[in-house]
Amino acid sequence: MTKLFHVSDVHFGKEDPAAIRWFAERVEEERPDAVIMTGDLTMRARTREFVAGGAWLKSLAAPVTVEIGNHDIPYYWDPVRRFIAPYTRYAAIERMIERPLALDGVTIVPLKTIARAQWRMNWSKGYVGRGSLRRALALIASAPKGNLIFIAAHHPLIEGGTKGTAKTWRGEEALAALAEAGADAVLSGHVHDPFDVPVERAGRTVRMIGAGTLSKRIRNHPAAFNEIRIEAGRFETLVRTLSAAPAQPISPVSEQGVAR
Repeated sequence: MTKLFHVSDVHFGKEDPAAIRWFAERVEEERPDAVIMTGDLTMRARTREFVAGGAWLKSLAAPVTVEIGNHDIPYYWDPVRRFIAPYTRYAAIERMIERPLALDGVTIVPLKTIARAQWRMNWSKGYVGRGSLRRALALIASAPKGNLIFIAAHHPLIEGGTKGTAKTWRGEEALAALAEAGADAVLSGHVHDPFDVPVERAGRTVRMIGAGTLSKRIRNHPAAFNEIRIEAGRFETLVRTLSAAPAQPISPVSEQGVAR
């Protein structure tokens, strides 16, 4: 069995120390095959936040791939850095960013969903550039035949029925293209609540899977991450919470009522 830990929205600067310590302990004791971090490692993209977050990720006893979240590039009040040099503070995690992973039975494919600027007021929402989509499709095409294909992105491509929203531009277009190419799941964060929504695209079922947060910025769910178990071409998602409650499968909800 292949086991993945899917974590998101740690927000160093507003992190929950107990939650990040608990997650590191789970990695040390349970030894997942990989950790997929789907963005917002930091709160304000400050150097000290990347240093702290990078040290935490490097301490984990597993291969790690990291997506960039909207909180991981400088905000509007630092326009020079946002537009000219938004990634100069990433040195602490540079080798982990958008790192494809080929594991036993599954390939992890990164998909960037942030933009330096958008033609709308709220730049925190998702955006799939055509170049980012082309790169993801190329990685899918080169994946070992028979592997499950998991896409790692910060923003959900379509809404998952949570209180928080992504409103991802070109998200529906990207989802259809990824499904047609053979994607089996899209792992994301951003909304701070876990979900598992199977959707039908291009004649295939794709699971939209969202992780909770390990920060103090919780919404409808306590601090949590997802455990994904893969065996014989099938997989299940369990939500792990910082509580005495045992791990529970996320009951997949139908697409009915999910915004497209």
